[in-house]
Amino acid sequence: MSDFAGMEELLQDFLLEAGELLGQVDNKLVELEKRPDDIGLLNDIFRGFHTIKGGAGFLNVENLVSLCHRTENLFDKLRNGELALTPELMDVIMAATGTVREMFNELSSHVQPQPADPAIIANLEAALAGQALNTGAKAAPRPAAPAEPAAPAPAQAAGDDINWEALHAVLTGAPVAQATAAPAASTAAASPEAASTARPVSAPAAPAEPVARPAVAAGAGAAPQQSLQKETTIRVDTVRLDQVLNLSGEIGLTKNRISNIKAQIMHGKTDSETLKTLDMAVNQLDLLVSDLQNAVMKTRMQPIGRLFQKYPRLARDLARQLGKDVELVLSGEETELDKTMIEDLNDPLVHLVRNAVDHGIESVEERQAAGKPAKAIVSLSASQMGDHIYIEISDDGKGMRPDVIRAKAIEKGIIDADTANTLDDRQSLQLIFLPGFSTKDQISNISGRGVGMDVVKTNITKLNGKIDVVSVPGQGSTFTISLPLTLAILPVLVVRLNEQSFAVPLSMVREIIPMKQNEIQRVSGRATMIVRDEVLPVRALATLVGWEQKHAPAYGVLMQAANMTFILAVDGFVGRDDVVIKPLADIKPKGIAGATLSGDGSIVLVLDMEELLTTIPSDTPSSLFTKAD
Repeated sequence: MSDFAGMEELLQDFLLEAGELLGQVDNKLVELEKRPDDIGLLNDIFRGFHTIKGGAGFLNVENLVSLCHRTENLFDKLRNGELALTPELMDVIMAATGTVREMFNELSSHVQPQPADPAIIANLEAALAGQALNTGAKAAPRPAAPAEPAAPAPAQAAGDDINWEALHAVLTGAPVAQATAAPAASTAAASPEAASTARPVSAPAAPAEPVARPAVAAGAGAAPQQSLQKETTIRVDTVRLDQVLNLSGEIGLTKNRISNIKAQIMHGKTDSETLKTLDMAVNQLDLLVSDLQNAVMKTRMQPIGRLFQKYPRLARDLARQLGKDVELVLSGEETELDKTMIEDLNDPLVHLVRNAVDHGIESVEERQAAGKPAKAIVSLSASQMGDHIYIEISDDGKGMRPDVIRAKAIEKGIIDADTANTLDDRQSLQLIFLPGFSTKDQISNISGRGVGMDVVKTNITKLNGKIDVVSVPGQGSTFTISLPLTLAILPVLVVRLNEQSFAVPLSMVREIIPMKQNEIQRVSGRATMIVRDEVLPVRALATLVGWEQKHAPAYGVLMQAANMTFILAVDGFVGRDDVVIKPLADIKPKGIAGATLSGDGSIVLVLDMEELLTTIPSDTPSSLFTKAD
């Protein structure tokens, strides 16, 4: 049985709130290194640890309470001027916050976290006593949390010793004193020894050293261990919910109006005035539904700053590990993006930030020799332009040389010399996104395996996004990610092949051009067209989806996919639309992302152009022009 049986929802609330608070603490610690005498930052960090300790105390997570209590006391001395913040002390504090996060991960599996590493506790105690820190000792890895606790649940109802109202006050930010007369967090954890005695119901004291719990015997019939799933909740401004409610009410009134007009028409009232009134009501309903759709979409939008706040700590720790001086500058944190996309962006951005610090930024000595400031700047920004979000990660490091990248790609067997000679500088920079590419000669725990940037490209493509890179040797590199605002609604161009409608992402469409038979020519065995003095390949939609071409295509859709520009030959087009993609149950045809319904109720297949173009068949002029008998 879980250590937190019956408290899953409460535990998830604590982990969500405390996790966000710990992320803020991490960022403030990075800022504190720049301004060690900032009393405001010291107070904020102190309060952060105090709040986390309070929630952990009500949940009886004693090892977490003990660690936060010592760290809280340390910041109390720092803000009172009794201690001075040194780089060594900051390393100890960062190690403590890292352990707190590890404990959160163990709590997410519904088990009590193991005690903090004794070396971290010893350094915290030494700092509190004004003694020298033993930062040279390498911390031992904390034992992993067991899958199942050995001891059975107590006979009393789980969580009977929890002060529920006080815990709710901690989670919601209300003053703890307003909850109940039960012991407050600061009292319950006034000292490590008191943490186990101030609670209403006694519990075994936490062991001084990590002790591994015996595993549950197989076949004991214990309930399977449950882990907290990916966060499925979202915070929505009440103003946006009010807007949705108001629009719903307006739609209800308009629906009643249309129903009334329908009844009049059914009774034979079909004069022009009645039909005009019906037309106006339908137009109003169309406008209201569009507004409601936009309002609902806005409820899914979240500021990207909630994601960005994870990275200053990441950049700081990696830079210190590599002996570099790096500052991560954030901007555009208020830019909003679909919540599901924010979650999927985490891994690509982690790779890019780590890559900038590890590969892009030089050592302090190299920067000074090049006439650069010792402190390097890595910038992470977000902005919105139209219906797209642009995220930029730039650094002022050494940049990338296209000739070196080409040579390294040849050395690793990714491309041959003949192919490399045909690449310009921009295309050469794109080689870093190929699987297996790395400029590192030695593999470390940070990089060198060539599995970073290809993962970035793959994940961004899954979000219907694009990534581009610009680099100037000696000055730095900039990676630009372009993403649609949301994946819930996809703007598409609806085209026709035979009698079937297909939808292609509008973000890939550049223009629609008429196709004439005499304008298509064979070049190296492939069908091509010349558009404004540019020779472009022609891809027949019928060939891509494996259908028979019944007659010569009448139109071409000029499309841009990744680094390829081509013309998609179709029979005709219906127009632009915004669709909600529905997956096809039990089947997944190649190149079909899903389906949607058109206004007349017919099925429209949504094309996955990236998948269709992975294996491009040859389209000969005859296959484009031959008309079936």
